[in-house]
Amino acid sequence: MGLVAAMTLAACGETSRTVGADPAWEEPSHYSYVLRSSCGERPLLGRFRITVENGQVTKAEGVSDADKRSLESTELRPPTLGQFLDELAEARRNGADQAELTTDPTDGHPTKFTIDPIERALDDEACYAITEYRAG
Repeated sequence: MGLVAAMTLAACGETSRTVGADPAWEEPSHYSYVLRSSCGERPLLGRFRITVENGQVTKAEGVSDADKRSLESTELRPPTLGQFLDELAEARRNGADQAELTTDPTDGHPTKFTIDPIERALDDEACYAITEYRAG
């Protein structure tokens, strides 16, 4: 990416970058974030506010009524960011067609995960966006 493009992205509030290797970011024991799960055939699709304490998800709330119903309809808990990183690493080890991570350039926390195990398979994709991340 050229300097002008990078400056344009920075001016527009672009705060993430894509990396090929796992980030140097270390998962804190306490943090919160908003998860948007938006593709693939999976039980949890929607937006959820997640709280992690002592390395475990302790609270998950749907943002909208539909998101709340999605969360109530399954026994699955949304993962921690560390569990997302583990899923990404496993996808890479297994030769996924796509296994991409976008991180925040300031502290390196994940901001987006995109995994597609098999290019032409339907509904096996996983697309997660992480916003409103707060450590501590």
